Amino acid sequence: MDHLRELRNRLIKAVLAFAVGAVLGWLLFDPVWDFLKQPYCSLPQSHVVDKDQCSLFVNGIFSSFFLKLKISCIIGGVVSSPFWLYQLWAFVAPGLYQRERRWTYVFLGAAVPLFFVGTALAYLTVDKGLAIFLGFVADDVKPLITVDSYLSYVLTMLLVFGLTFELPLFVVVLNMAGVLSSSRIRRSQRLILFGIFVFAAVATPSADPFTMLALALPTVLLFEIAALLAFLNDRRRARRPDPYAGLADDEVSPLDLESIDAELEKGDRAR
Repeated sequence: MDHLRELRNRLIKAVLAFAVGAVLGWLLFDPVWDFLKQPYCSLPQSHVVDKDQCSLFVNGIFSSFFLKLKISCIIGGVVSSPFWLYQLWAFVAPGLYQRERRWTYVFLGAAVPLFFVGTALAYLTVDKGLAIFLGFVADDVKPLITVDSYLSYVLTMLLVFGLTFELPLFVVVLNMAGVLSSSRIRRSQRLILFGIFVFAAVATPSADPFTMLALALPTVLLFEIAALLAFLNDRRRARRPDPYAGLADDEVSPLDLESIDAELEKGDRAR
């Protein structure tokens, strides 16, 4: 019950932080919306209705309200992310050993920058994908892009690029955990590279060649870096003596009871 009460308190604090961030997002709606629609407004097709102004359309009475509410919630989640991530970490951390906490810090320290680099690349390629498809519109046809369809396209691009840039990090984590060896990565390298291009073609909402290559090529580069890190880690691990080498399947393995007791005491003090 103590754990459940602590979980309830952490969730309440996280929800309150998210609510405060959403209120802030409501106030910051105009500059954020100008930033999100800028890739579309840079295209000549966005000025076909009004030469002096970028044009997007709504097709419902409540569409404008829900657009503002959706963007406010997104801003609230991003702004309050340090606080609610801390609440999640504060609930989980007492049950982890010191080594597990250290690897968690390393993982988060690499995951957050990779996600934002992916979203930045997606933002830079949004207008290129739109330009390709809007370029097929006939001269006597005016494209009426709705706000909902454009926002869904932009958010999908940001999420797909951001999350895809995390995939090579999972390769490194699996290698560190001893699940995936560098030799297995080398054996499956061609299949993995082919799978990256197939995934990029399927995951990108526009599915145009430029956007697919903009997602696939950096992911391939990150995968090669992850494969190199896995190779170096396996070489480092191979230089260490294996305490379980030469033991039969039914033979008792040596245990360092002193280090285990020390870890248990640290966990008890943390709780």
